[in-house]
Amino acid sequence: MAESEQLPEAPAEAQEVFTGDAWPRAEAYAAMLAGPGVVRGLLGPREVPRVWDRHLLNCAVVAEAVPAEASLVDIGSGAGLPGIVLAIVRPDITVTLLEPLLRRTTFLEECVAGLKLSNVEVVRGRAEELAGKQVFDVVSARAVAPLDRLLSWSMPLLREGGQLLAMKGERAAEELDAASEQLRSYGVRTAELVTVGRGRVVPPTTLVRVVAGRPARSAQGARRRRKR
Repeated sequence: MAESEQLPEAPAEAQEVFTGDAWPRAEAYAAMLAGPGVVRGLLGPREVPRVWDRHLLNCAVVAEAVPAEASLVDIGSGAGLPGIVLAIVRPDITVTLLEPLLRRTTFLEECVAGLKLSNVEVVRGRAEELAGKQVFDVVSARAVAPLDRLLSWSMPLLREGGQLLAMKGERAAEELDAASEQLRSYGVRTAELVTVGRGRVVPPTTLVRVVAGRPARSAQGARRRRKR
């Protein structure tokens, strides 16, 4: 189809980031994004020429911040960015792709099956619905919501000491400052800007990394009691 024909050749650094079995999977996923992903409205046609640099490589370097053998939930996963990419480059971790829209979860399931990603499950739903049922080592998010709102969704999903890795752009520092009240209310251990991918991608990727302190449900309960 026309959209997939626009997919550019992978840049040289892609094979340095996607090594071993990850390379053919990355190529196949790029084609899925540029083809069915565009046709189904999960990726804009204008993004196809930037699939490698803006999407795959930008997401892949987030793996630098993910601990070994971690359980990770990618909230609002959309087309699978960064969740599928992280599963490709880090077969040691388990990834849950959390997405409320059926057309997106259908695409995600097709990608997981086509790429033979045994470390991935797709869950249709919202973060609020999963809270209290499951906890993870890492929550990842890309272009989902401002940080203050993202905290309310992600903190209840993290074990104590777990971390939110939110991919942010130029306004990362501004969002971090704006969320100071929410950060205090959740009793987080640390909240900082982290740059990953230096020397590997241009520009490097900026993350807001928030490390959970006390269990988030306790913090939420305290907030509810104060409101009463």
